[in-house]
Amino acid sequence: MPKSTIDAGHSVPMTQATSITALVHEYANGDKKALDRLLPLVYSELRRLANNNLRFENPGHTLQPTDLVHELYAKLVGQSPPDLRDRVHFLRVASQAMRQILVDHARTKYAQKRGGRQEKIALEEVETACMQRPAIALRLDDALTQLTRMDPGKAQLIEMRFFGGMTLEESASATGLSVDIVRRELRVAQAWLQSQLNESLESAPRGQAASG
Repeated sequence: MPKSTIDAGHSVPMTQATSITALVHEYANGDKKALDRLLPLVYSELRRLANNNLRFENPGHTLQPTDLVHELYAKLVGQSPPDLRDRVHFLRVASQAMRQILVDHARTKYAQKRGGRQEKIALEEVETACMQRPAIALRLDDALTQLTRMDPGKAQLIEMRFFGGMTLEESASATGLSVDIVRRELRVAQAWLQSQLNESLESAPRGQAASG
């Protein structure tokens, strides 16, 4: 029986993990044909990421998980390959790209429908709020972009937890941090995001408030 490696909480046969890493490196070095060979090997995980990202969208969203994966492929093919280290790094970049695709869709929808009243939103309610009001998704994205500039590590943990659907243990494994440190960093990051959401909602003009 082939040995396995545990990568971000998911068991992958050692030979397959080696193949995936090699393809990731080939793609990162500019061989876009490697992407065609890579995606089938990680397709189930990309579907899982798509499902996690779509948790923040309206159930009637025009994009379904398969559509989101296909748009991800088109996005990756159409841009210069990022500098990638391994499978976990590729999946992290894929999750970020999926979130950007959904944010772009939300911006288009929000541009077509404005107005409503101001209201604060608790971070715990962001998932439900994003499903109903695209403006919340946009403010969350703006806050995460700012957090990435200030503290990439905390932003990465938020990405893993909320958009990648990773547990504390999986995030700890992927980053090399202890579970206690991951928990503490997430707590600080969530508190900061909460304050940013409140501040952005308080400063928003009434005609551009959160109801989207």
